[in-house]
Amino acid sequence: MTLKDKTTVTFYNGLTTIGGPMIEVAYNDSHILFDLGEVYRPELGLKLEDEDFETLIKYQLIGDVPDFYDEKVTGKKIDTDRWKHSAAYISHLHLDHSKALNLLDPSIPLYAGPNTAYMLPALNEHGDFLLPAAGHDKTYTRDIIAAEYKKPIEVGEITMEIWPSDHDAYGATGLIVKTPDKKIAFTGDIRLHGYHPDWVHEWLQAAKGSDMFIIEGTGVSWPERKQESSEEFTGPKNENELTEEIIRLQNANPKRQITFNTYPTNVERLLRIISDSPRKVVLHAKRAHLLKQSLNKDFPFYYLPGEAKFDDLKPELEVSYDDLIADDHQYLWQAVANYDQLQEGGLYIHSNAEPLGDFDPAYKPFVEQFAQRGIEYLALRCSGHADEAELKEIISEVQPKLLVPVHTLHPELEENPYGKRILPERGQIVTL
Repeated sequence: MTLKDKTTVTFYNGLTTIGGPMIEVAYNDSHILFDLGEVYRPELGLKLEDEDFETLIKYQLIGDVPDFYDEKVTGKKIDTDRWKHSAAYISHLHLDHSKALNLLDPSIPLYAGPNTAYMLPALNEHGDFLLPAAGHDKTYTRDIIAAEYKKPIEVGEITMEIWPSDHDAYGATGLIVKTPDKKIAFTGDIRLHGYHPDWVHEWLQAAKGSDMFIIEGTGVSWPERKQESSEEFTGPKNENELTEEIIRLQNANPKRQITFNTYPTNVERLLRIISDSPRKVVLHAKRAHLLKQSLNKDFPFYYLPGEAKFDDLKPELEVSYDDLIADDHQYLWQAVANYDQLQEGGLYIHSNAEPLGDFDPAYKPFVEQFAQRGIEYLALRCSGHADEAELKEIISEVQPKLLVPVHTLHPELEENPYGKRILPERGQIVTL
């Protein structure tokens, strides 16, 4: 066997940051890339129109990956003599895993789970979700192939399998890559306390004994928080508890205005809230339109004053904004603006919606405005990521020969009792 016949894994980005992993697996003349996201750094103050390729590379928001990006973006031709077979994959909808997908060369097939493939074009309908593709209108989203779960996809001498997993992004998946002599598994973002732990365990069994296990480690990124007593945390421990708490709050407050918001890609949480709530759930028209476009589902909705209408929303499902503002018992509705118009004494539930947390400069003033209006602000969260204990359980199920923690501020805190562990540097090539 020559060096050319060996499996190599190159780590381009997302190693000591929350998000943004870009990793290449290669064998002979075949290679695949995953994911295609951008590291989230709100402190830079960049707007979408500022994020040209040079800026993205300068701030290490994406990886400087050769032979995958569009020549119109980089000015560099892809070496098709070296690479006869290429493909790319994105694990889920979140921008730190998907935002740069339009930079991929249009000749390279891009795969994702079905829900991800269907929802991304709808999320990018107005060109404000993904980075733009060269030579296209900003609303363009390149082709994404909806992969059949667990079915091998051949990329030259490499095969990849896309498995359903669990994260707080609808349709999140994990990946298993096989070369002629090695098996590599990539978690994407993963947890065991979501709606589908059974899916995760099935995927982990398929990944068992991997030669390399690339695992996200968001849950070990803040070791200082271990000093906080777990008894002091009274919030939901899993997604089912979160939904139950939202129902309990409605039943406990029969005469009180209650509003909420969630992250747009956390579709399953929203569907559970709609299904279980004793009050009628009313969505902002933009969110209702997203669900109609991507899932072909209809839900009650409202427009803010002066907003343009969506042709695909059924007029009979519209609820008057004035009725929502005046209501204190009939509706649980999604508040996205005009918070100063909400009723004093009301309750607003912020459930992993934007702004996402203290690291975002917009978060503190966002929270303070509710207190100024006499509105109770409740952050009702459930992490999309495995915590330290779950990460250990995940690793124990796979028992990999080589563990590679990524997507974390402290990769050194993830250990592998079953083999070796490496902490690659940006741009490092590992030969298996």
